[in-house]
Amino acid sequence: MAYKYALVPVIAWFAAGTLKFIINFIRFPGQAVQLIGNGGFPSTHTTVMSSTVFFIGLADGVGPVFGLGVAILMITIIDALGIRRAVGKHASAINQHILPKNGTQPLLRERQGHQPVEVLGGLMLGVIIAYILNKI
Repeated sequence: MAYKYALVPVIAWFAAGTLKFIINFIRFPGQAVQLIGNGGFPSTHTTVMSSTVFFIGLADGVGPVFGLGVAILMITIIDALGIRRAVGKHASAINQHILPKNGTQPLLRERQGHQPVEVLGGLMLGVIIAYILNKI
């Protein structure tokens, strides 16, 4: 059972990345590979953290480690919804106003943060993964 603590975040990362790629492939067929990375549905960061935290809660109960995990999960969600989303907006403004004049610099990646539904999707996927892996 102890190996699952290390395996859960890896499985969650792979599941979220695969699901995100499939969704991007359906929505934006020619751009799915370029859209790999930050942003999009579901939030990979939230999936990895929530699956790990909820797996700990299900396997060990609600204790100090679970509480610490919830705190880190909250920081992850706040970061995805706030800071990284703001970074994406800044990148968009820079791409529109500064970089095109230069012409030699590659455009900055604008897709950094998440919409609330993308974070909620990551949270739900993480809980489902934790539940399934706890039952196995």
